[in-house]
Amino acid sequence: MSTDQVPLPDTAVLFDGAACGLVVTAADGHILRANQTFCSWVGMTPAALEGRRFQNLLTMGGKIFHQTHWAPLMQMQGSVAEVKLELLHERGHTVTMLLNGVRREHAGSVFHELALLVTADRDQFERELIAARKRAEELLWEKTAAEAALQQAKVELSVAYEQSQRRALFAEQMVAIASHDLKNPLTAIKMAADLLAQGELDAREARLLGHISQSSERAQRMIADLLDFALVRVGHGIGIHRRPLDLHQVIGNSVNELRMAFPQASLVHHRQGMGDAEFDADRITQIVGNLIANSVAYGDLDQPVVIASRVEDGVASVSVHNRGASISPASMTSLFEPMTRGSERDDDVRSVGLGLFIVKEIARAHGGDVSAQSSDADGTTFCVRFPAR
Repeated sequence: MSTDQVPLPDTAVLFDGAACGLVVTAADGHILRANQTFCSWVGMTPAALEGRRFQNLLTMGGKIFHQTHWAPLMQMQGSVAEVKLELLHERGHTVTMLLNGVRREHAGSVFHELALLVTADRDQFERELIAARKRAEELLWEKTAAEAALQQAKVELSVAYEQSQRRALFAEQMVAIASHDLKNPLTAIKMAADLLAQGELDAREARLLGHISQSSERAQRMIADLLDFALVRVGHGIGIHRRPLDLHQVIGNSVNELRMAFPQASLVHHRQGMGDAEFDADRITQIVGNLIANSVAYGDLDQPVVIASRVEDGVASVSVHNRGASISPASMTSLFEPMTRGSERDDDVRSVGLGLFIVKEIARAHGGDVSAQSSDADGTTFCVRFPAR
């Protein structure tokens, strides 16, 4: 069916039921006709509207706008578009509408044809849009302020970190200097005690000299650990000088010396295989001393401390085993960290908590590492492994 054959509603029906308000006025604003849509919006009948001036339906602000803008524009350019006005409802409240108007001449008379749309939904959308924009601007400001605060915090944190690093370095340097300066007087004390021990002594004098000798050896071990700790902390690391040696012989000599330092303990040395390897004898001796001191401090002295040296398949190893209470799983996680001790005992073998840390660092300096295993049934074993060559 062609469009010419489609029946259309009567023009009067189209006018009254249009989707917008339609109003026709004379040039002076008197309403000549208003459709049913507009009448329902303002709460009046067509008969009540006809003959009234359109301006009288406006609020005071709308009347002023009509006089100063709308009427002159209609006169000069013959139309107005998207004029927002507030009209008075019959019940007294206002209805906001958007108006488009054109000026037409017909049969020698001038008419104004007005089309109006209620803007309630549009106003709500605009308010929500404005609120959303305001919130977005607030969030942007908050984000900018947060970023500025974060940047400032980063700067302050960087400054604080640099200051703490300088203080830590200064403290470590002071420890290193003090420890180094203490070595000479302690060595003198040890030598004097050894010389006095060569003379004839009664039981009391021998006991006192023994305490002096043990205390000086303990202090020397602590100072050695502190010096090594300071070297690691300032970034130099523990230095080693590897040369071909017999691992069994070096460990054996160390164990013999430690038997004098720890007379309360039974030290047993086991050799396994050939002992040819390349290592720093002084540092490996230091490892053995620290591990034996740890075993004496925390182990069962009624059972022997077993030291084993071994070279096999290109790997050299030194292990120290003791019986006694096992190390707790919680302590195992931080066992090789500095300033960590497994007991609060206050005796001749108590240290500043650097022994196992130094053992780990010496092992790493040799290209190896240290491990620990501990249980109530099997006791505790520390094992240092490193490449033999």
